Amino acid sequence: MSRGALRGPAVTLWAWMVLLRAPAGVSGDGSEVWSSHQRASPVNATQLFLYDTFPTNFSWGVGTAAVQVEGSRAEDGKGPSIWDGFLRAPRPGVPGVPGGGAQPSSDSYLFLEKDLWALEFLGVSLYQFSISWPRLFPDGTVAAVNAKGLRYYERLLDSLRLRRVEPVVTLYHWDLPLPLQERYGGWKNGSMVDFFNDYATYCFQTFGDRVKYWITIHNPYLVAWHGYGTGLHAPGEKGDRAAVYAVGHNLIKAHSKVWHNYNRNFRPHQKGWLSITLGSHWIEPNRWENQMDILKCQQSMASVLGWFASPIHGNGDYPEDMKKWLSILPLFSDTEKKEVKGTADFFAFSFGPNNFKPQNTMDKMGQNVSLNLRQVLNWIKLEYNNPRILITENGWFTDSYIKTEDTTAIYMMKNFLNQVLQAIRFDEVQVFGYTAWALLDGFEWQDAYTTRRGLFYVDFNSEEKERKPKSSAHYYKQIIQENGFTLNDSTPDIQGQFPCDFSWGVTESVLKPEFMASSPQFTDPHLYVWNATGNRLLHRVEGIKLKTRPAQCTDFVSIKKQLEMLARMKVTHYRFALDWASILPTGNLSVINRQVLRYYRCVVSEGLKLSIFPMVTLYYPTHAHLGLPGPLQRRGGWLSPSTAQAFQDYAGLCFQELGDLVKLWITINEPNRLSDIYNRTSNDTYRAAHHLLMAHAGVWHLYDQRYRPAQRGLVSLSLHADWAEPANPYVDSHRQAAERFLQFEIAWFADPLFKTGDYPAAMREYIAAKARRGLSSSELPVLSAAERRLVRGAADFCALNHFTTRLVLHEPQRGGGRAHADRDLQFLQDITRPSSPARLAVEPRGARRLLRWVRRRYGDLDVHITASGIDDPAPHDDRLRKYYLQTYLQEALKAYLIDKVKIKGYYAFKLTEEKSKPRYGFFTSDFKAKSSTEFYSKLISSHGFPSHNSGTRCRQTQSSTECTVCSLFLQKKPLIFFSCCCFFTLVLLLSLTVFHRRKRRKFCKAKNLQHIPLKKGHNRVLN
Repeated sequence: MSRGALRGPAVTLWAWMVLLRAPAGVSGDGSEVWSSHQRASPVNATQLFLYDTFPTNFSWGVGTAAVQVEGSRAEDGKGPSIWDGFLRAPRPGVPGVPGGGAQPSSDSYLFLEKDLWALEFLGVSLYQFSISWPRLFPDGTVAAVNAKGLRYYERLLDSLRLRRVEPVVTLYHWDLPLPLQERYGGWKNGSMVDFFNDYATYCFQTFGDRVKYWITIHNPYLVAWHGYGTGLHAPGEKGDRAAVYAVGHNLIKAHSKVWHNYNRNFRPHQKGWLSITLGSHWIEPNRWENQMDILKCQQSMASVLGWFASPIHGNGDYPEDMKKWLSILPLFSDTEKKEVKGTADFFAFSFGPNNFKPQNTMDKMGQNVSLNLRQVLNWIKLEYNNPRILITENGWFTDSYIKTEDTTAIYMMKNFLNQVLQAIRFDEVQVFGYTAWALLDGFEWQDAYTTRRGLFYVDFNSEEKERKPKSSAHYYKQIIQENGFTLNDSTPDIQGQFPCDFSWGVTESVLKPEFMASSPQFTDPHLYVWNATGNRLLHRVEGIKLKTRPAQCTDFVSIKKQLEMLARMKVTHYRFALDWASILPTGNLSVINRQVLRYYRCVVSEGLKLSIFPMVTLYYPTHAHLGLPGPLQRRGGWLSPSTAQAFQDYAGLCFQELGDLVKLWITINEPNRLSDIYNRTSNDTYRAAHHLLMAHAGVWHLYDQRYRPAQRGLVSLSLHADWAEPANPYVDSHRQAAERFLQFEIAWFADPLFKTGDYPAAMREYIAAKARRGLSSSELPVLSAAERRLVRGAADFCALNHFTTRLVLHEPQRGGGRAHADRDLQFLQDITRPSSPARLAVEPRGARRLLRWVRRRYGDLDVHITASGIDDPAPHDDRLRKYYLQTYLQEALKAYLIDKVKIKGYYAFKLTEEKSKPRYGFFTSDFKAKSSTEFYSKLISSHGFPSHNSGTRCRQTQSSTECTVCSLFLQKKPLIFFSCCCFFTLVLLLSLTVFHRRKRRKFCKAKNLQHIPLKKGHNRVLN
């Protein structure tokens, strides 16, 4: 039956009415979690992965449930449980449950010593297990105990005491004795409260001297919801909504009675603590700023966790909204409220896959389910007055075919545990213990044996049922030994500076040329008449030509924009790429577009006036645009050897036209990625790569022999160089896969250039080995002796484009005809690391490790990081990019100062972003600066990370200061000219005004003299 049928109109009405009422009236302050979170920056210090330790008295545990691992379901006097009855019949609506009754097991009942060995291996201080009620009392009533079952639990507890492992004992983990279900209807019947109390009393009497932590019931929400609502759990009843809430009501009352029983009769001398494990999901709003969505999230949590937590940890009653809109919800009397309230000595919390799947486990109310354990711990803190919390179940699952290499489980555990640590250290949540689930593979409820959750792998079909530690067991053991997360191989941030001649650059991809000047008013020789009274258009006067000034680089408006952005960033170098197809449209020297070459020369020359030096890339292909002239592309592109010769001719032209101004050249950008385009077959890929390598070598020798003596520049090629780490550090095949990634990705081109003149031996041998086994038809090209001499040493520096670190695992792949299949690799995303929308993980330590690997493999090379950056979705305040720059440059500085890597430059990627593409730019597509622009310029001005009292070692000389003034003048020349014109016009107007005023004054004075009477005999003289 669907969940909609289960809940019915009353629940739907409740949900809608809740959304219409005001947010007030919800007990506690849990909703503040969403209001305060408001999508905090992923690079905020409190959101980043926390390297720290847990409190010294923190308890590390692992857990199991009797139904899942004990086995021996009908041996030694054990009675049947509701799960035995549930599994006898086929369950077509329950995936993974085959029916028929015969179920495999880990057989903990028979192999207790192997379980104890597993506990010792991990080094845990807590072991949470459940007592099987029907193993102790086959019919459910405390009449005659099953002696063999009793001896098993006695042995277990005594063994734990000898090993100084604290037991956490769960009285009821879903295995109700079947007779109680058949006779009384199970938890629907209120008489179960007394049956459960009798059973608990016996356990307290018998085991209480060795048990300090008791759990009455594990996750009552799932008992009620799936056992009596959806039918996914035993006893498999469904459809009766009233029964669901009646069962929940009886479970709360049963827990309360047992707590009071223990508190009165056993706590005084046993000194233990008792609680109930409550499970929950977590939910986040669609719109963080919308109070209605936050209200929905609060109601979703209240309907699951609050259903049981509010009576026990809150005010003794159900959440107000549940009482108001669920008419079928049983009510507590005033006396019962007092009895229920406060009946837990700590908050026992479960956060695992059973709280999330299947989909109808919880009411999402249209919001987003999340695995943010930190936030739900904060919700508990705020909602229930900061209780002490023991996480009694946490973990994830893997598919059943996974044996010991449960790599994804490592990262899920890493994520959950770090969220717990953040909650403790940053949010002051009182978590005092953690239970990883589970110790062993076993029966997984509605999923049966289609999934595994154990830290130890068990072959259910074997006789000995050996416990084999999985990777997650090794990882958890390490966490326990270190009591948290430590940076064993990391160096703290250092203070220091890069050398004064360090290249601080920014990268742009292909710079599209302007084919004509943007400002033709000074270069057009024609005379125009303006039809001011008619159509108001300019009309050319034929037959008249005026004298014009020569064309200038400032006529290109795009160059002005670029220079303004570069000057604002304070970079010393600008890396951009030429457009081969625009310079040589036919692919050869028969047609040369001189206007395009002039544009590029203007870009370089105008930048040099501002002391911005160019690094020019001859060929910059992308997956979207191959960048070859059309005729060359039609002749096969890089699959044809003739393209290499055409590239050499093109490069020679560029050296000839621009070489006097350019001192740093990149022949080809990322040839190790370009070859991916030629992927019809793997041999096409390797042949295209071979031609690219030979093309570069030919160009390098051309420059070395013909142009270097006069131009004194440097030539190399840029390799895409992401670092690789084994996804699973506990598996040798993953470590080998990470090294293989570097061989196929970087050494493929770097070995021929900087080492042997040939492709890496490891790469060649791996491909050949696959071919011998019939798994690949690939074959690397063989370089002749002459080709090896041509290639070896054909690079003046090592240029690397580094963006991220990849987590690599070994994944065998059959041929398929693609070169990528030869690598046998697969990639994994570390969810604990900040990442960009393009799924680039920010892992700065990989940059330093890459640089050390290059130095170790190729010696003391000059290294330029020719592109490095990340896409940041923020339109202006790009905090992710600033964090990336800060951390990656820190690691580069460590490589320079500590590892003695000769880093010569760092080029941030990239200057401007493109519309409808990942936002890598420091400037928007309409040239507006983002906040990272100022951040990067400050790093450049400081030459890195100087100490507060060291100042800047690199002082500007007088000449450079004068050059800066000249550069400012050249940059603002039009404005200065206009200002001067305005100034001189004003002076002229003032002069004319003064002259006319003086003349008028003289005239008036002369006129007034005519009215003065003269003495007799005097004549009037007029000027």
